[in-house]
Amino acid sequence: MTSKVLLEKLPETKEIEGAKRWDEEKGEFAQIAYKEEMHHLALFTLKRGFTRGDHYHRKKDEVFYVAAGRIRAEFRDMDTGETGSMALERGHKLRIQPGVWHIFYGIEDALVVEYSPQHYDKNDAFRV
Repeated sequence: MTSKVLLEKLPETKEIEGAKRWDEEKGEFAQIAYKEEMHHLALFTLKRGFTRGDHYHRKKDEVFYVAAGRIRAEFRDMDTGETGSMALERGHKLRIQPGVWHIFYGIEDALVVEYSPQHYDKNDAFRV
């Protein structure tokens, strides 16, 4: 897998600084970003059996946090040709750097938060 894709599982604790999550009786709390610049923030659902993405960006870094459900992500580094695939579930945070084609498949109905330090530019989304 390309080094331009970083997957992390947010730690389940209240006790640390930074990105983290925890469950309590009233529900989940997730601090998805910590001290990160953000110029684009989105929330999307992905229903089981459907896809989203199927493009890459030349300028935009993207971060995705799976708040509920399960998705499969596939990647291709447009510079090196390296490919990869992974299943993501609640609590996973995925960072994709520019130049990486990506597509998401709904394994289950899912709820995903997306953000970026760059603003959304419709001219910076390229289909393969």
